[in-house]
Amino acid sequence: MVRRQEKILHTAVIVLLANSCVLNRMWHIPKILFVLLVFAFVWMQFVPTYHTKEIHSMRLRVCYSGCRLLFLFIISTFITVLFSIFGYSGILPGLGNFLQEIRFWLLHSVIAFLVEAIVFWNGMIRVYVTSIQLGIRIRVLGVLFGMVPIAHLIMLGIILHTVWKEVCIEEEKFCQNEARKDEQICATKYPILLVHGVFFRDFRYLNYWGRIPAELTTNGACIYYGNQPSALSVAENAEYIAKRIRGVLAETGAEKINIIAHSKGGLDCRYAISKLGMANQVASLTTINTPHRGCEFADYLLEKIPKRQQRMLENVYNRTLLKMGDPKADFMSAVKDLTVASCRERNEQLPDMPGVYYQSVGSKLNVPANGRFPLNFTTRLVARFDGVNDGLVGESSFPWGENYEFLTVKGKRGISHGDMIDLNRENFDDFDVREFYVQLVCQLKNKGF
Repeated sequence: MVRRQEKILHTAVIVLLANSCVLNRMWHIPKILFVLLVFAFVWMQFVPTYHTKEIHSMRLRVCYSGCRLLFLFIISTFITVLFSIFGYSGILPGLGNFLQEIRFWLLHSVIAFLVEAIVFWNGMIRVYVTSIQLGIRIRVLGVLFGMVPIAHLIMLGIILHTVWKEVCIEEEKFCQNEARKDEQICATKYPILLVHGVFFRDFRYLNYWGRIPAELTTNGACIYYGNQPSALSVAENAEYIAKRIRGVLAETGAEKINIIAHSKGGLDCRYAISKLGMANQVASLTTINTPHRGCEFADYLLEKIPKRQQRMLENVYNRTLLKMGDPKADFMSAVKDLTVASCRERNEQLPDMPGVYYQSVGSKLNVPANGRFPLNFTTRLVARFDGVNDGLVGESSFPWGENYEFLTVKGKRGISHGDMIDLNRENFDDFDVREFYVQLVCQLKNKGF
């Protein structure tokens, strides 16, 4: 009830100030009331609502207040347009002079436009600056269609819906974590090593795993990263993984480690466990969307792309990654280790080791257009060779170990290769990637790992 009264009061302030010329013409508003309206309006631009204290983070508070301002803009603009229509229709008493009428309505229009523009841009800047879920695409479309009639209203609706949903989801997530804080459901016996896939690195300020590590840590997990180079052969990357495992165990004093590895990282870890003597130091290996049986489309590309172009691409990639800090880079070795033939041969050499719990997860991208670039292009190509896939890896290549879980969602969205590591920090219906990992680690804890 209090919030509704606040909305009504704020809407009234905007409407009264925007239409002050009309109202003054009708009822001769005292100057003190006009001054109070201006003061209240300015105060609203800094404090759009008094209920943001209930929201746990500053970012979400600004998001919420931006939504409130945009909502007030829609309502007040609608009422202001009605005022103008009634005025133009001759309901107001005339001034008796055509030139005076023109000046009056020009002044009214300028004041109304400025008031509504301030409310709109204050709200829009707040949500553009602080929202994560708007993403680049919606932001760009908002700018492109911002001055297109009808389309701008549609985009405003999309922006409001997206940001409001983001605030609600993040608040629910915060409350959920607060409610189970004492349980520490992700406090596993052994620390967790997150191992990235090919062509990515563990950057300090751009986390490969998106919001997942923070969510796991909040629920009690002890997280470390693989830190292996971006693109090397499976065997070479496995050496970095083995070294990293020994380092984490030395740092923590733990006897073993749990590994969660994405994409090619799963192959690197299996090699380290089976070939490099890490079996006694690893309690569990969970592979996420890992091409255990290779990618047939990788074979196709290596066959179709001329050797000269392959070498050019390799040289550019290797030089770039070395400049970015990778100790070594071997683009073609990494790609060739993802072929069907290479994976088949390696699988024969890498038996599952006793004492290590192996499990795997895969996902399906339902419609290519719903995958972020470049998965919206690669999905169809992969489908020609590997059938149902996540944009890069076919479903038949995912399963490995004692337990296998295949994920998708209803409708056109699906879950892509990148969605499984929260690459785009995107919330979508029917799949909460952060909660998926929380429950995954919780299960490891319940198994005694």
